[in-house]
Formats: sequence, structure tokens, C-alpha cells
Amino acid sequence: MDNPIIMSTRLVQLKNNTGRAVALVQEPNLVLINNFTSVYEMALKAIDSGIGLKDLIDQNLSTEKINYDEVYNGTGNWKLLPAFDHPENPMNCIVSGTGLTHKSSAMSRQAMHQDGDVKPTDSLIVYQWGVEGGNPGAGKIGVQPEWFYKGTGYMLKAHGEQLEVPPFGDDGGEEPEVAALYVIDKAGKPYRVGFATGNEFSDHVMEKKNYLYLAPSKLRQCSIGPELVIDADFNDLQGKVSVSRGNETLWESAATTGESNMAHSLANLEYHHFKYEGHRMPLQAHVHYLGTNAFSYSIKLLLQDGDLMSVQFDGMGRALQNPIKISGEPEKLVEIKSL
Repeated sequence: MDNPIIMSTRLVQLKNNTGRAVALVQEPNLVLINNFTSVYEMALKAIDSGIGLKDLIDQNLSTEKINYDEVYNGTGNWKLLPAFDHPENPMNCIVSGTGLTHKSSAMSRQAMHQDGDVKPTDSLIVYQWGVEGGNPGAGKIGVQPEWFYKGTGYMLKAHGEQLEVPPFGDDGGEEPEVAALYVIDKAGKPYRVGFATGNEFSDHVMEKKNYLYLAPSKLRQCSIGPELVIDADFNDLQGKVSVSRGNETLWESAATTGESNMAHSLANLEYHHFKYEGHRMPLQAHVHYLGTNAFSYSIKLLLQDGDLMSVQFDGMGRALQNPIKISGEPEKLVEIKSL
């Protein structure tokens, strides 16, 4: 559960046997919102009508309530969807992220790729560039951060869903982060819809082999949710992350993020993501992970099938929990035919 002192506007996306829905979180209930079946649809309506998303929620809020515990625990008729997506075309949702935004992450990469050499690795150098030039001030362009691609909206999973290590994967491990969520309007202008708790699930064993394997190590499933926070204060977010096996907690750590804890400002990260024309195509959706300061692979913990990963940040709603699924299938060659 989130800190009850912090009030925020939080949405969930749901599905049942008849279709999709959006609901406002009013603990211990979810209140359905009329006339919309996705946050994406609501965001575009707010842009087109020139009103705020909160006002749009107020105008369409129903009186129908659903017990949140049943949805969260997966025991009711409604199931959680990722907190944000492209409802009609997952291929039109870009999932990406920025690494080396937190010092502990940079130091973990330094240790991962350092082989008895005391000189700083490229990872630590790039992090230091961010410290020195990643917060240039309003109206200015700062240093370019690291950037990585995770896939399309097909890679997004919801709270409670499994995150799979594919047959060709070497490992899978949690990365507790906050993801920023965006929509591009009809004229190609980006709008930030809000933030969500995220697990930027990655293959750290593959990455450790060589830092040039970072790109394929990121091409994995990931999760966001269960809630989208419209008005989150992304300055200083305190939370926790854990991995459990059955009733045993294998590892847990504080998780801290937000601009005051990062080398880059949010504005600088956003500019360097949306400066590319291909990221400003009309009606695109974007899910962009903003980095982490803690993950269990830092102590060389290798997760097993069924282990539960949990991420929670104060003010961001309920914890995001996902079990890991290790395929166990042999890797199979994908045969390509010539036309």
C-alpha cells in the first residue's frame, strides 16, 4: 500500500470477459470511468478538447465501484492490464529506457565490467558526464544520456503476470524503476500522461559477458503498474524492492529515484528521447523507464522459476508484483525463407 499521507490521482486499466475499462483508485475501491476504455483514449480526448485529464476524469466518473483487493489479488472478474498501453496497436507503443542515471547503478556496472583494472569503465564515464551536464537548466540542452530499446507494447505485462526468461536468455532479474508515460498528439507533439511503478526486467548475465551485449540484454518483457499516477511529484521517491521464494525473502533493498537522486533532469531525458522524429509520430504511445539504484544481481542473486519480484514507491500506489517464469525450453533456430 502507498503512504496514506500522499494524495494523488491514480488510474488503473482493467479487462473482463466483455472488454476493457478505466477506473479511478479510491481505496479500498476502484470507481469505473464512463465513456473510455483506455488511458490512451482519455489522454487524446483531453488534448483535443483542451481540458485537463483530471477534469476529464471528474466529468466522466461513474458511481460503480469494484473491490480493489479482488482485482489486485486476481480473484475477481476484472483483471489488471498494464497501467498504460496503446489499446488498438501495441506495435505503435515504443518501450525504452535510460540507464546510468543513478550512481549505484553506474557503480554496479563498473564492478560488472571491471576486470582488475582500476580505471573507470565507459559506464562510469557516461554517468559522470550526466553528473556534470545532465541538468542544464530551463531552456537549455544537456549532455546526452544512455538510451536503450526494450521493444513494442507487446513486451508490456501487468501486475501479477509472469515475466519470462526466453529459451535464448541467460538470466532474468528485476530492475525497480519508475516509467514515464507519453502520448503523441495528431500534430506530432509529445505529452506526458503520468508515471507508473515499473520493473524493467533485464538479462544481467548476458550483459556481464560484454558491455556491448547491453542492447540484447534489454530485449525482454517488462511490467508497469498496477497504477498510473497523473500528478506524481518526480523529485524524490522512496520505496523498496524485494525478491521472495515461497515464504522466504531472498533479498530486499531500499529503492530511491526522482530528479534529486539522479544525474539527469527529467526535462533532459525527455528532450533526448523525443528529439528523434521517429519518436514523435502522430498517435504513438511511449513507455520510458527512468533508471534504478538497486537490483538483486548486484549481489549475484540468480532468480529461479516462480520467484516473486516486488517493487513499491511511496505515493505511487500499490506494489507491482510479478513472478519470474524461466522457459526451460531448448533454444530453437528460427528458419528464414527466401521469397
